Amino acid sequence: MKQDLFELGRACLAACDPAEKVARTQEAGQLLHDGACRLDIDTAALRLDSPGRPDRPRLVHYSQLPGRKLGSREGRAAFIHALAHIEFNAINLAWDAVLRFRGLPQDFYRDWVGVAAEEALHFSLLNARLQDLGCEYGAFPAHDGLWEMAAKTAGDVLVRMALVPRVLEARGLDVTPAMIRRLQQAGDADSVAILERIYADEIGHVEIGSRWYRYLCAQRGLAPAATFRTLLADYAMDRIKSPVNVAARAQAGFDADELEMLRELAGERSA
Repeated sequence: MKQDLFELGRACLAACDPAEKVARTQEAGQLLHDGACRLDIDTAALRLDSPGRPDRPRLVHYSQLPGRKLGSREGRAAFIHALAHIEFNAINLAWDAVLRFRGLPQDFYRDWVGVAAEEALHFSLLNARLQDLGCEYGAFPAHDGLWEMAAKTAGDVLVRMALVPRVLEARGLDVTPAMIRRLQQAGDADSVAILERIYADEIGHVEIGSRWYRYLCAQRGLAPAATFRTLLADYAMDRIKSPVNVAARAQAGFDADELEMLRELAGERSA
């Protein structure tokens, strides 16, 4: 008898040990790819109010996080740790989207299981790099902003698609090129290679969010660009910082009106 995808996903989300979460996520992704688990979208939603996570890192407000100077080994370790924490949370966010929302086409669930598996790979690459730098995940404090936004958008899949992949994850598209350049200047070719892989994959993840956001807008008769701007304002997320990576965001499903709006909010274009 085939295993149930949603039960597998709940075990992934509940897993506290990072290695277990990664292994379970990658196994579930492979089972779904191979047609070896069932995907019954008519079942009741399975969800966890709080995902499984290890005792460390200690979670603090983002303002309490120290600055990271990439010229030193410790500074690069702190930087890689921050990225690993983002990817660990991204695994949980992808699974939460799979488990929490029902009534969508099967491809929605397949897409987000695929995202979860890629985020697990990203975490593994970054965690291995941390170990190369004489560190481990949990060694530095971190913030919980990603999961806080998951909680705020838990009531509506359209809001989740608009604000998590298209705002929080898309911000990575804006800032990663500069991160890569800083690591190149520091002579850290190994970390550069990992960030280049993550950057390419994240364009695809944001595109998945954009695609399902537009699908949901069409289902509800909403104009995507106008609705996006309203949601940014409603959730106090309209203070966009420069730069806006127009090329990457266009690849990730932002249309010309949205890109012009984001550049305007970032002060890159006059109103």
